Amino acid sequence: MTRTLYYAPGACSLAAHIILEESGLPYEGKALDLAKGDQRSGQYLAINDRGRVPALVEDGWVLTECAAIMRYVARQVPDKGLWPTDLREMATADEWLGWLASSHHVTYAHARRAERYTDDEEAFEGIRAKAADTFGDLCTMTEVRLSHGGWAVGESYGVVDAYLLVFWLWGRGQVMKFDMAGRFPAWTAHAKRVAARPAVQAVLAREELTPPA
Repeated sequence: MTRTLYYAPGACSLAAHIILEESGLPYEGKALDLAKGDQRSGQYLAINDRGRVPALVEDGWVLTECAAIMRYVARQVPDKGLWPTDLREMATADEWLGWLASSHHVTYAHARRAERYTDDEEAFEGIRAKAADTFGDLCTMTEVRLSHGGWAVGESYGVVDAYLLVFWLWGRGQVMKFDMAGRFPAWTAHAKRVAARPAVQAVLAREELTPPA
């Protein structure tokens, strides 16, 4: 089987990239440069007509959406423990993925790409400011949920933990510029535990991303 992951360094696809690396399954990674518009090229649109990352291709079959890819990969390697086996823990993992995708990701997009949400350029700064405030509130909620000091779901590292690292990095980045360690110490400790894993270190190096300090 041929398996290819299309990703963009630092995008939400980072989480899918990490889970593929953790899985041990053979794959080829192909990086897209979003600033250059690679996601809108005819070649990529033939793979994912939404023009977004990530996209996973297996022998011509295509799967998109980060959460779906992570679940699919994790379920292929149950011995790795990346997806829960307990029914309630499965539900909690799905809850986390849905919440992060529908809240953190969407709010960050308002701050990063205000032009998607209005044609009124005078409104851009207001959208960005409100999104930053809302993202901060969401980070506080995440901080509370991680305050127990363990992994996100149950006693084992898994898909949700990799996904959480994406949003921690976005909080630290040039759009939000949050002092993550100062404002969200429990989440920062969690991000450091995730980043200490060899597979995560390999992916962060490949995407040229600085791990949590």
